[in-house]
Amino acid sequence: MERQELEAVRAEAQRVRAVMAQARTRGQRQREAAIAAATSEGAALAAHTPALWPDRRATDTGPYVQPLRPDWLALLRALQPCGPLMALTRNDSVVHEKVGVYENLSAEGGVGLALGRDIDLRLFFQHWQAGFAVSDAPGEVPRSIQIFDDTGQAVHKIFVRPNSDTRAWQSALAPFLDEGRLPSVFLASRDADDDRGESSCDAAEFLHAWSQMTDTHEFFGLLKRFGVSRWQAMQLARGHYTERKAPSAVERLLQAAAFEGVPIMVFVGSRGCIQIHTGPVRRVETLDLHGQTWVNVLDEGFNLHLLLDDVDSCWVVRKPTVDGEVTSLEVYDRRGRCVAMLFGARKPGQPESGAWRGLLRALEEVTA
Repeated sequence: MERQELEAVRAEAQRVRAVMAQARTRGQRQREAAIAAATSEGAALAAHTPALWPDRRATDTGPYVQPLRPDWLALLRALQPCGPLMALTRNDSVVHEKVGVYENLSAEGGVGLALGRDIDLRLFFQHWQAGFAVSDAPGEVPRSIQIFDDTGQAVHKIFVRPNSDTRAWQSALAPFLDEGRLPSVFLASRDADDDRGESSCDAAEFLHAWSQMTDTHEFFGLLKRFGVSRWQAMQLARGHYTERKAPSAVERLLQAAAFEGVPIMVFVGSRGCIQIHTGPVRRVETLDLHGQTWVNVLDEGFNLHLLLDDVDSCWVVRKPTVDGEVTSLEVYDRRGRCVAMLFGARKPGQPESGAWRGLLRALEEVTA
């Protein structure tokens, strides 16, 4: 980067820091403060790195942010000795938080897996543009690792917990810290795609192909083959394999799963990560906060926060597999993007539980 260009970047970083500092005094969180500064969350953190804040003084406030060397699989593998950490993956409508150990990490062709007892992730490293270790102040132990895509949108975050091994955490991070690294210049945010347009594919052929599936993982290939969005697939299969429900269906389903003690799977994805909870949900609460309605799971080891105001519709979806039909509830926002998916808990080779299907049948009156 040329000197003149670097000075311009540093000047913009100084502006961002000033706005974010004011936002923090109003009690706003990091993501909200970045929005107040009219920038992405990734760019907001980058503004606090040593390369963009070379004249930082001991009295200056704000996070201390160290760029990470982008060897993502090695970094995640190094975290196992740290014990329980909190994994956070979110999109605009849903936040998924899970506490556990990062273990059984692998990758092939840019796609990674974490198959721990509690931390269950699908990782798309091609979208991991930049990562930071974030401390409250210089000299303090970093409290989080935060990863962003090329537009500065968070794809995955990892937080230290009270019972984490902080010495192991520091040792794990040390080889990846790169204070002198100049942070990525993030691209402007893309306009959010609207997936609700009409599909031109042959509906009968599409439904026939749907009927031939033997595994739920074939669904993505089906969408790609016919050139349809997930939302369009819901429309094409309506009355055959899909059934539209009102936004309240996801709240009703979570409450019923908690009441009946039915273990479930909850999938929430960002551009670079899908995070999965498998097990029961116990404490489900709907809260109105600052004029917004949130459906929350507030369990030890698993928290979910779903902005109900963002939900346009829910869909009961049935897919044929070699283990019998597998049924899910998919949650869509107002642009036709799938923001969460709920399944009955099961392992490969096992049929879907009758208890889960009973919960979905109870949603019959919750029509769109």
